[in-house]
Amino acid sequence: MSRTALLIEDNEQNAYLVKVLLEPHDYEVVSATNGLRGVELARTISPDLILLDIQLPTMDGYEVARLLRTIDSLRRVPIIAVTSYAMMGDREKALEAGCTGYIEKPINPETFVTEIEQFGILPPASEEPQ
Repeated sequence: MSRTALLIEDNEQNAYLVKVLLEPHDYEVVSATNGLRGVELARTISPDLILLDIQLPTMDGYEVARLLRTIDSLRRVPIIAVTSYAMMGDREKALEAGCTGYIEKPINPETFVTEIEQFGILPPASEEPQ
């Protein structure tokens, strides 16, 4: 069964690379190029995973993560910051905003899928044991 990954990324090359890496691993990748559109899509498609750039137009990734965490249906969805922000404290700032994990760019194509899957992608609520 395919999993849906919402990628909120404004760089076309980065978005293409993520899509090429995830699709062979049974992910359907849906993309948004800004934070506002990403939040709208997340509400609509209820993804299994959200990959979030921090440096985005319209609202930054920290604001996007905080907003996503206020939406009941998305509270348990893993949000992974995939960002070039790699200064001391950036990881903590992303986690405080509501991200589940943090991966620095440039991503390593050989380990990327394994890295995101370590954050425990959950089955849809309808498939969870009662």
